[in-house]
Amino acid sequence: MQICSGTMSHFLASDDFPNGHKLESLLILLRRDMLHRMQAIARDDRPQARHVLENDIQILDHLTRCIELAEDSSRTLTKAFGPSVPGKPRIGT
Repeated sequence: MQICSGTMSHFLASDDFPNGHKLESLLILLRRDMLHRMQAIARDDRPQARHVLENDIQILDHLTRCIELAEDSSRTLTKAFGPSVPGKPRIGT
């Protein structure tokens, strides 16, 4: 999968993709998916599974911090420029 092709966003809301998602929404969904996967891994007592689970726990911690930062950015933009309007960027113009 190619992540970046020019200026178009594939997932996040942008001028080219006004119906895209907010960053924090995608991160929350990713965290939810990881938690679901981790439930199955937690039942596996092999050392490799425990190692992967420990890594995933650390990743979840980072994801949670990323969610907090993305939510803070959204609050900052809303406070400074009002609510988001599709097709009208608040910054980066």
